[in-house]
Amino acid sequence: MKKLLTLVSVLFLGFVLVACSGDSTNLDPVLVDNNEITNNNGDIEETIEIDSLVIYFVPSRDPEEIITATLPLGDMLIAELAAFGFNVSNINIHVGTSFEAAGQALHAGSADIGFLPGATYVLFDDGVEAILTATRAGLSKDYENAADWNDGLPTLNVDTQVMTYRSLIIAGPSARGQELAAIVNDGGTLTWEDLNNANWGIMSPASPAGFIFPSLWMLENFGQMITDLDRAVPQESFAASFANLASEQIDVLTVFADGRMGQEENWTTTFGRSADIWTETAIIGVTEPIFNDTISVSRNSAVMTPALIAALQQAFINIANTPEGLEVIEIYNHQGYMIADTTNYDVDRAALDMMRQINQ
Repeated sequence: MKKLLTLVSVLFLGFVLVACSGDSTNLDPVLVDNNEITNNNGDIEETIEIDSLVIYFVPSRDPEEIITATLPLGDMLIAELAAFGFNVSNINIHVGTSFEAAGQALHAGSADIGFLPGATYVLFDDGVEAILTATRAGLSKDYENAADWNDGLPTLNVDTQVMTYRSLIIAGPSARGQELAAIVNDGGTLTWEDLNNANWGIMSPASPAGFIFPSLWMLENFGQMITDLDRAVPQESFAASFANLASEQIDVLTVFADGRMGQEENWTTTFGRSADIWTETAIIGVTEPIFNDTISVSRNSAVMTPALIAALQQAFINIANTPEGLEVIEIYNHQGYMIADTTNYDVDRAALDMMRQINQ
């Protein structure tokens, strides 16, 4: 176990060095070389007819909410791709029943394009290629110490664009959740017994924020993992996690750092709480930074080619640079896209490999 903990520490240190080596305040889009799409004169050599493209999203929000928000994306993408000589008749949008389901659809070639977290892409990268990395608005809170988040004030977006985010372990309004919050806020140290006596809402093993990085946080701090918890219940979506936290069916959930922002209104309306989410929940654990979501494509798609990939990269960058496009991708808190450097996701690869070794 000591060797594993050492590996985790090295992994985290290497990741922080990578994450901090660039200037995250200057994330201008990198444009695609149009020669990959057109001939050297910038003219489209031929028009390519594509009957349909299938896009899969992961269920990090309520699936109906995702479908409603992203429906305009189809027409936007059709218009953008037409400018590069790809006449697409239909864009079909689906939300996977789980993170794995979305990755499996791309891996099998039944989906062409997917909005995937980094670890989900890595899990299926022998059949999936990351072509873009999302940028997000930075947050007004980004602390390593859990108690520093618990000032009762909302977490807000700031103007700085960033390529990483954190996962948070959040205690809710149940009696057990409040006990855990009190330990952290009073400067105490949580024990494994404290955590193991709580009811947890977790995401599927392919979720970086909902499973993988919280598992590494537990391994580093307690020598245990999510799979060692006695009462950890997989959730259908992050939205379902918050609903169950509000109803006190679970005491703790794992989620990306801006997760509460998306549920602020639901907390006192749909979920029926009388006080706001910022005073009724508390952070009890904070992971290391995680690289942002990808837009990935299937290596097994019947229509995917290098020219189409280049066109898709430029098309999504262009869409994100319009008010209408920003409104669509805001469902995932995306603010823009950069050409993906797949080595940025080596930390996810190392994390997954480590978890496989531990579970053998």
